[in-house]
This record gives sequence, structure tokens and C-alpha cells, in this order.
Amino acid sequence: MSLLDLYQRSLRDHRGKPALEVDVAGASRLFTFGELDVRSDRMAALLRSRGLAAGDRLALLLPNRLAVLDLWLACVKCGVIVVPINILYTAREIAHIVADADPRAVVTGADRLAELPDGVAAWDVDLLEADASDHGDEVSAIDARADTPAALIYTSGTTGASKGAILTHGNFAANALQLLEAWEITGADRYLAALPLFHVHGLGNGVQCWLASGCHMKLVERFERERVADWFEQYQPTLFFGVPTMYHRLLEVPDAQARRIGASMRLFVSGSAPLPAQTLEDFEARFGHRILERYGMTETLMNVSNPLNGERRAGTVGFPLPRTAVEIRREDGTRVSPEETGELWVRGPNVCAGYWRRPEATVASIVHGWFRTGDLGCHDVEGRITLHGRRSEVIISGGFNIYPREIEELLLQQPGIREAAVVGVPDRARGELPVAYCVSEAALDAAALEAALRGDLASFKVPRRYIRVDTLPRTALGKVQRHLLPAPDA
Repeated sequence: MSLLDLYQRSLRDHRGKPALEVDVAGASRLFTFGELDVRSDRMAALLRSRGLAAGDRLALLLPNRLAVLDLWLACVKCGVIVVPINILYTAREIAHIVADADPRAVVTGADRLAELPDGVAAWDVDLLEADASDHGDEVSAIDARADTPAALIYTSGTTGASKGAILTHGNFAANALQLLEAWEITGADRYLAALPLFHVHGLGNGVQCWLASGCHMKLVERFERERVADWFEQYQPTLFFGVPTMYHRLLEVPDAQARRIGASMRLFVSGSAPLPAQTLEDFEARFGHRILERYGMTETLMNVSNPLNGERRAGTVGFPLPRTAVEIRREDGTRVSPEETGELWVRGPNVCAGYWRRPEATVASIVHGWFRTGDLGCHDVEGRITLHGRRSEVIISGGFNIYPREIEELLLQQPGIREAAVVGVPDRARGELPVAYCVSEAALDAAALEAALRGDLASFKVPRRYIRVDTLPRTALGKVQRHLLPAPDA
């Protein structure tokens, strides 16, 4: 199935149905599915007039706004591959993705144009929207198939080398259909979208479930702790996807308001980072809803979910989703017994087509159709899965991946730093926070280190503490044994 097939019922069969509430030029606007279809037709015609063809890449360095949805639908219709870029990234991080994906252009705001690499075509999003509004809407959609690439979503491994996961029409469609089935999402739902659309959580789950189900969506630019309670009360959503940090902030809502919010809600879903058991229990007591925790990743979208109807057990991520197979295997590839820890392997139509221009990484990760996640976990006798950490050393903070190697390499460029290791430490609000351990010639100047790193790293990647150590614990082969580093408060 292509995404055009999946969207048909909403965009064409329910053209007059209210679809989207979003701020435009400071005022709230309401759009029907038919209006969004026409808008994206015009944008698609404009992209083609600018020379984009099926298979070309178009990068989006944009916050949540109407243009992101127009461009997503237009690219799907044209066969253009979308490359979302995290808006928190610095010029150095942006340059890597642009060089690797080789997009025909990068669409961004006027205030970000100077951050793009020299020589790349840069399109001002406001000018692009204005041009599209005056453009004709005659466009013939491509003959897309399930294996047609739709997006390159950049992730990374333990080496820190950022890789683009090739997600196809079939990946997005299969993921949306299994979520609609598992979580009983219908056209009657109202979805409050506060997740960033440059992230697979917001784009791959939220947007696709909205378009597949034909429900109503309110899109906000970003999660704002001061405004989110009012959004809930005024919009009265039934559906919310968030990360643990968002739920931690929602616990600040007064009790009476929390009860009113819970009265209109149907389902709260959490992912992208582990949900603390205490947050789960506190949230249920305040809002009257037990958050549904699930497990997925960029390369496979959603894999596992706690049940919609049934026990949502704290600390577990539940059972494999429909049409997704999950096995937990030992190092030799054999399947583990109940309660035995191993690596999660995933197979299904949700698994990506591989890594962009990385054949070696693709072969290493996808074995006979099974994707090796690098995540460790176990299952009980009922098949319920609990995660035990990651074979890789990725830190997940506020739903964003942080790759220690990238930070360590920058630390080693600083005067006096001989060795460096970055690890994640638990944090109730963000899940984990990065902490740096450094072997240095003299005492560490934390302020100077932070100032140096902030120029090259997104804010969420900057270590929260810098700890001087005499040596880094290593194996006989020289690998750092991170688990033997002293506790930050030691």
C-alpha cells in the first residue's frame, strides 16, 4: 500500500470534514481535508516547477507549522523524499545531514538561512508558501508502491556516524494501520499534536494516524508547559502522544484542572524514552488515566505496545503490535527463555529499507529480514516485554537521541583534555541527562567547556556535569567500561 492509498479516504472521500486547527500568522485557522488536499496539490505543482522529481530529496528545517504538512503531502504526491532536520541542531550538525542526504534544496525560515552550508539551495518557507498559494493545482500523483521511499530520518549508532534510515510508503502505512487497530483510533478522535514533526514520533505516528483515520488534529508549534493545560481544556482532545518529559510537566497542572482534562480524554501514549514508574502512578492518580507506554525506533517505527484494553504494567512496554514480529535473541542468534536478557530483533512491514548510502550498515543491521535493534530486554511467560537498556551507548533525553561519541570527540578538541567518556544518568523529567568524565592535565573549567560545546551541539546534547577522573576504566582491548565510572555524586 502507498501513502496515497492510505490518505484517499480522508483527503478525497471526506473533503468537507474539518481536519486541522493550526495557528497561521498569529491567528487560529481551521482547514478541511479538501482544503489541505488542494493546498498540497499547489505545493506539489510548485515543487515540480522548480525541478524536483521522484527520488529527489527535500530537507525541511522547520518547527511545527502548516507548511510542514503541505510539504509532506506534496512530496508524497511527487515522490520526493522528505529529509526532516531537528531544529535544535547547530550549523555543524545540519551540514552533515545536508552533505549525506544531498537534497535538491533545504526549506527553512529566513532566520536560519545563514546556518546552511555554502552552495546548498535554500528556500525561504514564507516565500515558498506565498508562491504555492498563487500556483495552479493541476498535479498528477506518482504511481507509488509500498517500497517507494518517502523519508530519510537521520539516526545514529554507537560510532556517532549519523545515518539516514530509508522509510518507505509501506513502512509509514503499515505503522499507521497497526496503531489504528491497536489503539482503536477513529475519525471521531481529536488529536492534540505537540510533538515535533521533525521527529519520527510526531511525523511517523501522529501525522500518519491523523491522515489515516480522518480524525481532527490541533497542531501547536511546540509543547509549552505554561499553555498546555489551557490547550487541553479549550480543544478537549481525546488523544495525546507525548514523551516522559511532557507527562512530568503535566503533573504540575492543578488537581481540579487535571480532572477536567482527564474527563474528555480517551488515551495518553508515551514513548521515545523510558517512562518512570512513579510518573505513571502519579499521572493516573491526578488525571484518571493510566498512560500507555510503547516501544519503537526510527528504523522500525512502532514495534511493541502495552494493551489498550488490559493491564498496562509499569516498567514494561507490552506485546508486539499486529503484523510485527519481535524476538529476543542471544549473541549466537538463538531465542532466549522467559526472563533471560537478550537483544530485540524485529521483522515486519514497518522495518526500514536500510540506511541511505550505507550498504555495510544495512547488511549489519538487517539479517534475513530481521532488524537488530541493539536494545536489550526480556519477556515473561505471557510474552510481555521489558527493556533493560541498550547494547549501544545512546542516551535518550526528553525523547531525543544523544550519541556520546559525538560529544567525546568535541571534548577531546578542548585544551588539556586527554580522554573523555559521556554517559547518561537518570533524570525524572527528561529520562536521562548527559554527564562527561574527563582525564585532564588540570582542573576542569566547566563554564569554559560548556561554552565551547554549545557552539557545535544542540542544547540537549551539552553535558550537565563535567567530572575529572585520573583514568577511564578500560578492557584489555581498550574499550571504555562505562558502567565502572564513579557515580556523579560520588
